[in-house]
Amino acid sequence: MTMGNHMKTAAVLLTVLATPSFAQDFSAGSEAKSWNLYSEVPARFDATVVDLMCNMTGDCPADCGGGTRQLALLRSADNVLVFPMKNNQPAFTGAANELQPFCGKAVEVDGLLLDDPEIGAQNMYLLQRIREVGTEEWIKANRWTKDWEAAHPEAAGDGPWFNRDPRVQAEIATNGYFGLGLEQDAVILKELFP
Repeated sequence: MTMGNHMKTAAVLLTVLATPSFAQDFSAGSEAKSWNLYSEVPARFDATVVDLMCNMTGDCPADCGGGTRQLALLRSADNVLVFPMKNNQPAFTGAANELQPFCGKAVEVDGLLLDDPEIGAQNMYLLQRIREVGTEEWIKANRWTKDWEAAHPEAAGDGPWFNRDPRVQAEIATNGYFGLGLEQDAVILKELFP
């Protein structure tokens, strides 16, 4: 084999090693529970909680926007921006409520990482537990519903939060259950429930 062929072989090997299948593994020590999602991988890592818009544009209000901004995780191991799109609850309500108390702080997180170019997923994270670096106690990422209940005491009652949310009820009253208008809603409901 000539020197040129060795160089080509080395280049191919380096290209293969750089593909997502050989990406850094963050599963060590993870206790994340599977949600049986395509391409999910348990991932536990250290990161800094950042204001996503601040990180991308330089528009940086105090306290990461005080609850008005989407937050992200700047992973310590490789300086990659990871987008936490879900907490540890069934609804996809995001994870900003879980992250807000840790604005600008170094944290350790545990959850599921979705990273698959075939479906357009890149560094999307499903947060299940969080703790500030240097502390022992994990905090379960289930704060969103508690915060919603505190913000909407008038919506107390049985059933899931979204059936009682004043914003959801106002939208249904204006556009119907299907978002097609009240007249079309009546037609569809009549067909579904004669």
